[in-house]
Amino acid sequence: MQKSLNITIYGKVQNVGFRYYTNKNARTLGIKGFVKNMPDGSVYVEAEGDADIMNTFLEFCKNGPSWSRVDKINVQEAPEKNFGDFRII
Repeated sequence: MQKSLNITIYGKVQNVGFRYYTNKNARTLGIKGFVKNMPDGSVYVEAEGDADIMNTFLEFCKNGPSWSRVDKINVQEAPEKNFGDFRII
Protein backbone atom coordinates (compact mmCIF):
# COMPACT_ATOMS: atom_id res chain seq x y z
CA MET A 1 0.00 0.00 0.00
CA GLN A 2 1.35 3.39 -1.03
CA LYS A 3 1.50 6.36 1.33
CA SER A 4 2.10 10.00 0.41
CA LEU A 5 3.14 12.60 2.98
CA ASN A 6 3.88 16.30 3.15
CA ILE A 7 6.40 16.88 5.94
CA THR A 8 7.65 20.18 7.37
CA ILE A 9 10.61 19.99 9.74
CA TYR A 10 11.49 22.85 12.11
CA GLY A 11 14.62 23.46 14.17
CA LYS A 12 18.29 23.68 13.21
CA VAL A 13 17.67 22.02 9.86
CA GLN A 14 19.28 24.33 7.29
CA ASN A 15 23.03 24.51 6.62
CA VAL A 16 23.57 21.19 8.41
CA GLY A 17 23.26 18.77 5.45
CA PHE A 18 19.61 17.94 6.18
CA ARG A 19 18.52 17.97 2.53
CA TYR A 20 21.53 15.89 1.44
CA TYR A 21 20.89 13.20 4.06
CA THR A 22 17.14 13.24 3.43
CA ASN A 23 17.81 12.70 -0.28
CA LYS A 24 20.32 9.91 0.41
CA ASN A 25 17.95 8.18 2.86
CA ALA A 26 14.94 8.47 0.53
CA ARG A 27 16.85 7.07 -2.46
CA THR A 28 18.17 4.18 -0.34
CA LEU A 29 14.61 3.34 0.77
CA GLY A 30 13.12 3.74 -2.72
CA ILE A 31 11.00 6.76 -1.78
CA LYS A 32 10.03 9.28 -4.45
CA GLY A 33 9.49 13.03 -4.04
CA PHE A 34 11.58 16.05 -3.10
CA VAL A 35 13.11 18.06 -0.26
CA LYS A 36 13.71 21.80 -0.15
CA ASN A 37 14.66 24.61 2.22
CA MET A 38 11.91 27.08 3.04
CA PRO A 39 12.30 30.85 3.60
CA ASP A 40 11.20 30.51 7.26
CA GLY A 41 14.20 28.23 8.05
CA SER A 42 12.28 24.95 7.90
CA VAL A 43 12.76 22.04 5.51
CA TYR A 44 9.80 20.82 3.44
CA VAL A 45 9.47 17.28 2.07
CA GLU A 46 6.93 15.67 -0.22
CA ALA A 47 7.46 11.92 -0.21
CA GLU A 48 5.64 8.80 -1.32
CA GLY A 49 6.36 5.13 -1.11
CA ASP A 50 5.37 1.88 0.56
CA ALA A 51 3.56 2.61 3.85
CA ASP A 52 5.96 0.56 6.01
CA ILE A 53 9.01 2.16 4.41
CA MET A 54 7.47 5.62 4.82
CA ASN A 55 7.33 5.03 8.58
CA THR A 56 11.08 4.34 8.56
CA PHE A 57 11.67 7.48 6.49
CA LEU A 58 9.51 9.54 8.85
CA GLU A 59 11.62 8.39 11.82
CA PHE A 60 14.70 9.68 9.99
CA CYS A 61 12.99 13.04 9.42
CA LYS A 62 12.19 13.28 13.14
CA ASN A 63 15.90 12.91 13.96
CA GLY A 64 17.89 14.15 10.95
CA PRO A 65 21.67 14.01 10.71
CA SER A 66 23.64 14.18 13.97
CA TRP A 67 24.51 17.89 13.71
CA SER A 68 20.91 18.98 13.12
CA ARG A 69 18.26 19.60 15.79
CA VAL A 70 14.61 18.84 15.05
CA ASP A 71 12.31 20.85 17.33
CA LYS A 72 9.00 20.11 15.62
CA ILE A 73 7.67 18.13 12.68
CA ASN A 74 4.36 18.59 10.89
CA VAL A 75 3.10 15.60 8.88
CA GLN A 76 0.06 15.60 6.61
CA GLU A 77 -1.22 12.83 4.37
CA ALA A 78 -1.46 13.94 0.74
CA PRO A 79 -2.73 12.65 -2.60
CA GLU A 80 -0.18 10.68 -4.63
CA LYS A 81 1.69 12.65 -7.26
CA ASN A 82 3.60 9.74 -8.82
CA PHE A 83 7.05 11.32 -8.58
CA GLY A 84 9.68 9.72 -10.83
CA ASP A 85 12.54 9.92 -8.33
CA PHE A 86 13.68 11.80 -5.22
CA ARG A 87 15.50 15.09 -5.58
CA ILE A 88 16.73 18.20 -3.80
CA ILE A 89 15.05 21.36 -5.03
